Amino acid sequence: MTTQVARLEFREAMARVCAPVNIVTTDGPAGRGGFTATAMCSVSDDPPTLLVCMNERSAQTGMFLANQRFCVNVLTQSHMHLAAKFAGAIRDMAERYQAARWQTMPSGMPALLDAIVSFDCEIGAVNKVGTHNVMFGRVVDIRHGSDEAALLYVGRDYMQPSALGSFGG
Repeated sequence: MTTQVARLEFREAMARVCAPVNIVTTDGPAGRGGFTATAMCSVSDDPPTLLVCMNERSAQTGMFLANQRFCVNVLTQSHMHLAAKFAGAIRDMAERYQAARWQTMPSGMPALLDAIVSFDCEIGAVNKVGTHNVMFGRVVDIRHGSDEAALLYVGRDYMQPSALGSFGG
C-alpha cells in the first residue's frame, strides 16, 4: 500500500533544498513574459534538454505555451532585486524588464546580459503534473556571461553560497 506525504510536510522539506535562482523569459506573438523559478534542471545532453516547472495558474502560462520558446537565465548574487521583481513583487512586465539589461538571442528570446549563463530553448513537450506544467526545452543556443557566484534559494530566502553552512544548524 502506497501512502502520500501531506502537502505541507512536503513543502517544509523542500524548503530545506538549496536551488539556483533563474529568470525564465519568453517573447513572441503571444507577448513578452518572465518569471522567477528554482524548479529547473538538466534532463539530457543528447539532445541537450532541460526542464522548467511553471504553475499552471500563472497568468503567463498561455503566453509561454503559445510562444513555444523560453530562455532560462541563471542569476548571480547581484540579481536578488531582479529575482524578487520577476517573482511578482512588480506586476508590470515592462517595469520588470526595465530593471535590467537584456540581449536578444537569435531566436528572439530575451537573455539577461549579465546572467551566469542563458539557455535558449524550444518547447519540445509539456506535461501537467499536479499544479504545474513541466516544460521540456530543447536547448538551441547558450550564452555564457558572468563568473559571479550563483544566487541560491533555501529556507524560503535568497542565500549567498558562503551563508549555507549556517542553515538549519
